[in-house]
Amino acid sequence: MMSPSGNVQNKPLKRVEEGSGELGEHIRKKLKSDVEQTGDERKHPKRKVVLLLAYSGKGYYGMQRNAGSSQFKTIEDELVTALIKSGCIPDNHGDDMKKMSFQRCARTDKGVSAAGQVVSLKLWMIEDIKEKLNSNLPPQIRVLGLKRVTGGFNSKNSCDARTYSYMLPTVAFAPKDYSTENSIAFRLEPETLQRVNCLFGSYKGTHNFHNFTSQKAARDPSARRYITEMTCGEPFVRGGAEFAEITVRGQSFMMHQIRKMIGLVIAVVKGYSGDEVFKRSWGEEKVDVPKAPGLGLVLEKVHFDRYNKRFGGDGLHECLEWTEEEQAILAFKEEHIYPSIVETECQEGSMASWMATLPIHDFMATAKGAQDKDRGQDEGNGSDSAL
Repeated sequence: MMSPSGNVQNKPLKRVEEGSGELGEHIRKKLKSDVEQTGDERKHPKRKVVLLLAYSGKGYYGMQRNAGSSQFKTIEDELVTALIKSGCIPDNHGDDMKKMSFQRCARTDKGVSAAGQVVSLKLWMIEDIKEKLNSNLPPQIRVLGLKRVTGGFNSKNSCDARTYSYMLPTVAFAPKDYSTENSIAFRLEPETLQRVNCLFGSYKGTHNFHNFTSQKAARDPSARRYITEMTCGEPFVRGGAEFAEITVRGQSFMMHQIRKMIGLVIAVVKGYSGDEVFKRSWGEEKVDVPKAPGLGLVLEKVHFDRYNKRFGGDGLHECLEWTEEEQAILAFKEEHIYPSIVETECQEGSMASWMATLPIHDFMATAKGAQDKDRGQDEGNGSDSAL
């Protein structure tokens, strides 16, 4: 604006610079925030990293944070709180996790534990990050490792495969007329274990697992999943009862897929269905596949073979392997995960209660079921989720 004398009038700009008025106050606060943030970033550079997490899922509603549902506490709720308290991220990043490029490898369900969960995010590289984070986390959640990664790294998309374990009482494989009142005395015969592993072996390879999840149509390409390993280990005794651990590795899993894979094997071993149910379950017909209890499921490890091959030896980045943390992982499992599974199973008998429901399942495919599945194809399919 020009005055009659031709001089430029700067009064409006002066009022804004001094902070008078709503616009001036907004600019003043923004400048102050920018200066503070620049100071923090100058002192602590922001970098893309991955965190290796171990947690017992008991008492939590899964891994993923649910905005606006504070009454359903998740693992990520605890982690975000610890990141803010430790000074790793600004306060406002807690409300919008996209601001720190946060991503997890797997969305574990309610009560499911993890020994090797990996999340990627951008944070300020403060001193003693692991120690400060763990000081602000509950004992059943630990940060066991931290590594720098490339700027475009995404823990979910860069993950080639995931390995889960499932710990269960071996009485699950007892004959269906075996009394569960005496479940603590049951011991698995070697011949039965061999049959169990033969059945688990039938899952290897690529199959259509639409019957092993919900809201997936039979012809949905995303229902095809590749399994590389599924075995049951030798039995062991804990708390007087015999348990065994099942290990399964695959590229990715759909909601409830692993629990249904285990549930169907148990049903066949106990005699509720014949072996032919596996081939039928991979076809287009509807098969009623029982879902084993969530207790006992643990995310053991996530694999980044392609990333490691491309960047692991470039001299700038580390391989995403956790050999140095193996002892800490095992110690956490022994202290927090295994005791929780054993104690809960012995006190609540979730496996025995679930086995009592097996007789109500109808393992025979029906034409109507196949038609319902085809109609469901046009109604939208569920996305990959927790297990």
